[in-house]
Amino acid sequence: MKPLERLQAKLAEDGLEALLVTDIANVRWLTGFTGSAGTMLAAPDRACFFTDGRYTIQAGEQVGSLMEVRTTTTEAPLAAQVAELAGQWGLSSIAFDGDAVTVNTYRQWTEKIPGVELKPVQDPCAVLRMVKTPEEVAKIRDACRLTDAAFQHVLRLIQPGVAEYDIHLEIEFFLKRQGAELAFDPIVVSGARSALPHGKASEKKLEIGDFVTMDFGAKLDGWCADLTRTVAVGRADDRMREVYGQVLEAQRAAIDALRPGANGKDVDTLAREVLARKDLARYFTHGLGHGLGTVVHDHGRLSQTADMRIECGQVWTVEPGVYLEGFGGVRIEDDVWVTEDGPVILNEAPKELLILP
Repeated sequence: MKPLERLQAKLAEDGLEALLVTDIANVRWLTGFTGSAGTMLAAPDRACFFTDGRYTIQAGEQVGSLMEVRTTTTEAPLAAQVAELAGQWGLSSIAFDGDAVTVNTYRQWTEKIPGVELKPVQDPCAVLRMVKTPEEVAKIRDACRLTDAAFQHVLRLIQPGVAEYDIHLEIEFFLKRQGAELAFDPIVVSGARSALPHGKASEKKLEIGDFVTMDFGAKLDGWCADLTRTVAVGRADDRMREVYGQVLEAQRAAIDALRPGANGKDVDTLAREVLARKDLARYFTHGLGHGLGTVVHDHGRLSQTADMRIECGQVWTVEPGVYLEGFGGVRIEDDVWVTEDGPVILNEAPKELLILP
């Protein structure tokens, strides 16, 4: 079943007459539209796509076979056209994602779409997007393969005297040269700076004995990968090996627990319990992972507050990390597909501690 058909079935199941989809990530998932401005009005048995004049031709090519495409103008803005369709379709109410619409936009809609109840709801696309089809998983796997290749490519730069910026730029160049986008701005931090979970690359040069953490991903054909690896420059002392080994053990345990019926909160807790064996859990300062799909931080979280059931078809990042101020940090991250037979890691980049060059 295609994404639009899945949404329409859910609208019927939830008793919603129509949904106005404004989140561009949802719009792309539902329609395949790759432009930056698009909105969709979907009912259980029909749908209409709206964009502005910049994308009329593109929308016709990408969306025209799925539904009617309309162009919004100053004389015929979105709200006016939605009001017109509401009359034609006999709608008494239209739902919208309450987290994606501002208060001011909602007020404008209430004025310009009279006689129709506008109902804020939790995004119906969220739960649908969390469970990937085999075709969607295959696209994520392709993005992971390219990301793995970028990691292998950039390893040649890991040597004393190379700046974090140089590594960052090489990752960006490699992915774009292969026809991909960046899923997000790469993180490259080294030495004591590797204790910054989301630190920005700097002019700091790599030194013997540094940890280097690299977090990046390709976005290929609209689907994201997200990989983190930490390597050592020249040598690794006993403490570095201890910290790295415990993070790796925590990650492997969490991945093995990521099975249908598990609870996201419990998986996160398990990783912390493994780290606690070496008194490292208190230095794990973020959630264990997040959903992955057409956006890198897709719906769903693995965290201490994530009371969420794990289901077949979901794709999660699993990324425990330990960050010691003044010493450095280690994070290891893979993208994991949940199947009936257990977790499947979509990355193939090595995880044993690499000491380079």
